[in-house]
Amino acid sequence: MFLILSINTIDGKRFPMAAPLDLDQLQTFVAIADTGSFTRAAEEVHRTQSAVSMQMRRLEERIGKPLFEKDGRTNRLSEEGERLLSFARRMMRLNRETLAAFDDTSLEGQVRIGTPDDYADRFLPEIMGRFARSNPRVELSVMCEPTANLAELIRRGQLDIALVTQCEGVRPDEIVRREPLLWVTSASHAVHEEAVLPLAVGRPNCAWRRAATEQLTAHNREYRILFTSWSAQVVIAAVLGGLAVSILPECALRPGMRVLGEAEGFSPLPDVQIGILRGHTSRPEIVDALARHIAESLDNISVPPLESAPGFDFEALAFARLKKQKQGKALAGW
Repeated sequence: MFLILSINTIDGKRFPMAAPLDLDQLQTFVAIADTGSFTRAAEEVHRTQSAVSMQMRRLEERIGKPLFEKDGRTNRLSEEGERLLSFARRMMRLNRETLAAFDDTSLEGQVRIGTPDDYADRFLPEIMGRFARSNPRVELSVMCEPTANLAELIRRGQLDIALVTQCEGVRPDEIVRREPLLWVTSASHAVHEEAVLPLAVGRPNCAWRRAATEQLTAHNREYRILFTSWSAQVVIAAVLGGLAVSILPECALRPGMRVLGEAEGFSPLPDVQIGILRGHTSRPEIVDALARHIAESLDNISVPPLESAPGFDFEALAFARLKKQKQGKALAGW
C-alpha cells in the first residue's frame, strides 16, 4: 500500500498540499489584523517582532500567496490576506470551542454585549437566560445603542460582542437571523387611512426610514414625519397610541399592532439581516460561548402565537413573509 502526497513548490520550497496549517501562525495573523501592527501583535501573542515576521513569511510560503502589501510605511492585508482572515478566525474559534468542550472548569469573568433596543426586548431574555444557566460565573454587561454606535464601540474596544443589523459599513462576522421589515399601525385606530400619512421613524440617516419614505414617494403617497427617535420604544409608543405608522422588524411587533400590506396600499420592504459583530478581547472563549448562545436563541425565537398576541394581523404578516422570500436587500436599523 502506497501513500501519495501532492507537493506544492513555492520559491524552491516543497510543501505537501495535505499538510495542516499552523494554528500559532494563524493566531499571530489574526492578531496583526486586529491590532493593525506587527509590533502590537507581537505583544499580544508574547513573541518578538522578528519571530512574528518569520511566522508570517512561513504562512505566506504555506499559502503560496502574499498576505500583506505596503501602504506607505506600514503593512496592510492584501486581497488574499483578507480572504484568509475569515478562514483564520473560524479556525481559531473552532480550536477554542474544541478545547472548551473538554475543559471541566466553568468560564469566569465579564463580557460586554451591545444591541439596539428594538432587539433587546425580544431577544435578550432568551439569550441572557440560556447563557446565565450555562455560565453562572460570567457577568454580562449590556448596552443598548443603534447599530452604527455599536460598531464604533466594537472598533474602539469598548464592547466585546454586539448584535447588529447588517448595513453599509457594518458587516457582521456571521448572520444569525433574517426578518421582514414591516409597515405597522395600531390595531385600534385607522391612522394609516389619513390623507397625509403620519410617520414615526428613526433619525434622518436611518436606512429603514429612507426605504419607507422612498417607497411612499414612488407611490405618490403624501406623508409627514411626526416623531423622530433612535429609540424603538418611542416609535412603538407612537404606533400603539394610534398617532403614527412606522416600519419595524418582525421582532419588534407588539400586541395591539396591525401589519399593513398591499391591500392597504403598502408594498413589501427589504429584509433585515441580524448578525454578530465581535470585538478584540482578551477573553475570546467567553465571547465564543456567548455567540453560540445568541445564534441558538435567535434560531429558536418565532412570531408570538395568536393567543398571546390577539392584536396582530397575522394574515398580513404571513403575506409579508412570503413576499420577503423574493427579496435580498438588508437595511440598517435604528
